[in-house]
Amino acid sequence: MTRLEVEAPDGVPEIGRGDDLATLLLDVTTPADGDVVVVTSKAVSKAEGRMRRGDREDAIAAETVRVVARRGQTSIVRNHLGLTMAAAGVDNSNVPLGNVVLLPVDPDASARVLREQLLRRVGANVAVIVSDTAGRAWREGQTDIAIGAAGLVVAEQYAGRLDAHGNELAVTLPAVADELAGTAELATGKLGGRPFTVIRGRADLVLPPGEHGPGAAALIRPEDGDLFGFGAREAVVRALKGDPSDRRSFGAPGTAAELTAAIRDVIGLHASPTGVGGAGLAVTHPRGLARALGALAFAHGWTVHQTDNPSEVRLRPDHSS
Repeated sequence: MTRLEVEAPDGVPEIGRGDDLATLLLDVTTPADGDVVVVTSKAVSKAEGRMRRGDREDAIAAETVRVVARRGQTSIVRNHLGLTMAAAGVDNSNVPLGNVVLLPVDPDASARVLREQLLRRVGANVAVIVSDTAGRAWREGQTDIAIGAAGLVVAEQYAGRLDAHGNELAVTLPAVADELAGTAELATGKLGGRPFTVIRGRADLVLPPGEHGPGAAALIRPEDGDLFGFGAREAVVRALKGDPSDRRSFGAPGTAAELTAAIRDVIGLHASPTGVGGAGLAVTHPRGLARALGALAFAHGWTVHQTDNPSEVRLRPDHSS
């Protein structure tokens, strides 16, 4: 039997720049070996001086690396931490009017510092998670996720194991750091003024002292492995524009068969294999379809190369990204 205990203590004062998070936590509770301590990113940011006066939209723009999708006042962006989330993680709730809070500069490092302080001061080997709220594609509502972690197995690897029926698991990888962050949010609430949570019962996920693990950064999917690098509308526009800096956002190159089918289905042209093993494609096209053909190639991670025949192009997968 597995039993989880979740404690989110009251009594934590308003956190300000320079405050010692370990002291604030130990004033209200004492974690033990094998516990998982979850601290909200807002608490970390306030202590690290990441609160700013100014306009929220200006702060979002400064924290944005790339806009993924925008609908009205809602912007989903990839920020400097590599996280894809609404408003780049900039928040103006639970702060004085006219202020915004930015995410910590390095949440994994913040988690390591707090973990080491707790080990030094009370001798408890705990894991630490820095949590933040994020939406989910295909789902309404938000839940907390881990944006920083130290001393924790952030994802349990089940690939290669057999289930009770003898079936081999192929891609099962529970993101336990996110699950623990979501569990903590059930106890802290959004308006309770409880920035710390202690979860007991998963000591098996806590790493030995001095071994911090890969951190929550390991849960961020690389851009070239992201199947949803742009929103539906933005993907069409960016493919037509064909900016080379967008290539990684469309993921790894598609196969020749996938691109051939897209060319046939969208613009009704035939692509012929070329090169050793059909590594490239040749397409003869009317002049008016050149841009559409280029957009299809770009979206699939292929490049267009002009031949001596102005009506024929060669397509090749681009592996440079």
